Amino acid sequence: MSRKISPSELSQYNTLSSLWLAINGTVYDLTAFAPSHPGGLQILLQHAGQDASSAYNKVHSPSLIQTSLPPSAQIGSFDPPPTITPSASPTIEKTPLSALISPHDFPPAALPSLTPKAIAFISSAATDCLTHQSNSSLYSQLTLRPRILVNVSPPTPLTTTILGCDVSSPIFVSPTSLGRIIHPAGEKAIALACSTLNMAQTISTSASFTLSEILSEQSTTHPAFLQLYVDKNRGNSEQVIKEAVRNGVRAVMVTVDAPVAGKREADERIPTAGGEMLAPMAGTSTAVQDTKGAALGRVMGGYIDSSFCWGDLGWVKGLLPKDVKLVLKGVQTAEDAVRAMETGVVDGVVISNHGGRSLDTATGTVLVLLELQRCCPVVFERMEVLIDGGVGRGTDVFKALCLGARGVGVGRGVLWALGGYGREGVERYLEILNDELVTTMKMCGVTSLDELHPGLVNTRAVDHLVPDRVGEEHPYAKWRRKSKL
Repeated sequence: MSRKISPSELSQYNTLSSLWLAINGTVYDLTAFAPSHPGGLQILLQHAGQDASSAYNKVHSPSLIQTSLPPSAQIGSFDPPPTITPSASPTIEKTPLSALISPHDFPPAALPSLTPKAIAFISSAATDCLTHQSNSSLYSQLTLRPRILVNVSPPTPLTTTILGCDVSSPIFVSPTSLGRIIHPAGEKAIALACSTLNMAQTISTSASFTLSEILSEQSTTHPAFLQLYVDKNRGNSEQVIKEAVRNGVRAVMVTVDAPVAGKREADERIPTAGGEMLAPMAGTSTAVQDTKGAALGRVMGGYIDSSFCWGDLGWVKGLLPKDVKLVLKGVQTAEDAVRAMETGVVDGVVISNHGGRSLDTATGTVLVLLELQRCCPVVFERMEVLIDGGVGRGTDVFKALCLGARGVGVGRGVLWALGGYGREGVERYLEILNDELVTTMKMCGVTSLDELHPGLVNTRAVDHLVPDRVGEEHPYAKWRRKSKL
């Protein structure tokens, strides 16, 4: 590729019948590819005959175009004009990372670094956001019962196992989509932070990079799990699972709380700007805003199979080696936890309501954890129970662990930390939570995760909200079943 192409030559190829783009120093002929472009023709025509590197790099992994087009599409190298240094413009001074001492410090510190769309994407939840709010507020209603005069001077390690993986902390990173709209390094920065701390990371099918891109830059490995949205084309999901296995993923978490997209109104109101965004594993991209709005989860989630049901779990399990766990992410009732246990193919469940982003007024996750304790405690013996949603402090992590959770996931907080400070922000955020957990343990008279138990938490303020039993069919359900005979 010795030919050099100047801006003036490039500018001549700016129509649908002859469409060239310069991306990261290479000029590509996209004429044949344009009609099948997942994001539509408009965005390509908008940048036709120009250097589109900036718009491309905001939403795509660098290697995507090289793997998506044949070598013959590469016309030559781009010879850009000399760079003119613009005059200095006022900048907003960012809060030093060292000044952030609370998990709650990260959202306001990140705001100057984020676009309105990114802010809406992180913060939005379903309709009136009541479940999103109750996820966190319910933790504040659980009070601690510290034990005194205990020698807590020994070190308090947080090392444990999650889904058979050795980790340095019971806190793990929950799956989040489209990390590149938050930070250019997206999920790769999260992976590097988790690698440094040896903490588990769950990677979404809707991530901005492929699994190999996310996991290849680590200096050391860390436990990684795949969060799977099952595709209507099951063959696509099979390929995603195979890639996950090749890249050493230790568990597949099938999302079961979002058969359809929730209505996230704050995200719907902000139009997508700056070009299309692609989720390469899902093979989907943002679409043109329609009359319903522009929420990223909805416009990109059309591939999700809403027919996926209990009978399909054996198909997923059959694609996994024996050492890769199958987990259901999004369990919200004791009945479904018991049914998952009874399938014989499920290794664990994540109590989750998608961070309140799917169904508003669904039960707060810590209440579901209490429901399992009351109605079906055998579940904790037969499967690993994880939880996410509403966790904002180390005290929240402590309470969930005392009530039986094996691991506790954090998602939104990680995105705020990523948006403001990249990898270093994610590391600091997770370290703050770990420090708070250790402090809470010592204050409550324990120095080991093995010593945590429900007696350290007073749940009386919410006990009346927890069902008393599980498995009894409601009279209306009996009538409905008989009426269909």
